[in-house]
Amino acid sequence: MKHARPFVLALGLTVGCALKGDVRRVELQVEALRVERARADSQHVLAVDSVRTLLAAVQERLAAQQAYLVQLRGDVKTDLLAVQQQLVSVQELTGQSQQRLTELRGRLEEQARQPVPVLDTSRGGAGVPVGPSGNPAGPGPEQMYDLAYQQYRASRYGTARLGFREFLRLFPTNERAPDALYFIGESLAGENADSAAAVYQQVVKTYPTSPRAPAALYKLGFLAEQRGNKAGARTYYARVIADYPRAPEANLARDKLQRLGR
Repeated sequence: MKHARPFVLALGLTVGCALKGDVRRVELQVEALRVERARADSQHVLAVDSVRTLLAAVQERLAAQQAYLVQLRGDVKTDLLAVQQQLVSVQELTGQSQQRLTELRGRLEEQARQPVPVLDTSRGGAGVPVGPSGNPAGPGPEQMYDLAYQQYRASRYGTARLGFREFLRLFPTNERAPDALYFIGESLAGENADSAAAVYQQVVKTYPTSPRAPAALYKLGFLAEQRGNKAGARTYYARVIADYPRAPEANLARDKLQRLGR
């Protein structure tokens, strides 16, 4: 029995030491778990803050987009109203142009029903239409040109063309003939570039010494440039400078050539 007691005491000490070691390990594991949990909570807070920041940015962006859409709807509504007003104006102008055209045609038809005038060549020039009494029949060249030019200035291009063509038919050699032909081209420039170019070519060919010839050449270069034909534009601008170096259009042509590159 005396030998058994020390053994029991030793065993108890061993077991006690083992229990303390296990408790320590458990404490360390608990502490590690606590630290890990704290780290996870911190990361969760950061993630939540990031999500909140992102949501705030998205809400701000949505609010801005909504405000933009509201403004856009207002602008579109305003533009549509402006377009409607422009359409009404165009319709009114079209009606006025049609009325002017009808009036001009009526006047021309009325003149056509009158006796055919003879040309009075005693005054020189190409002659002026005169009636049986010897007085000028119908409007003279200046009056007819001015009427057509007034239509052109009022942007009634169809009516203006009729007037200029009638002027050229009656007074083909009048000093204003190059102007009349040139303005026919001008009236076509915004509607049909090919037709306008053909008229400008006719101005240069028919009236090469007229001040309208360099203007028509320059306009041919401008139309070619608008079409993206830089080589053709350079050719026309160069012709303006070579054939009409003192014309105002020559300086404009030089500027165009510099921009296009020779």
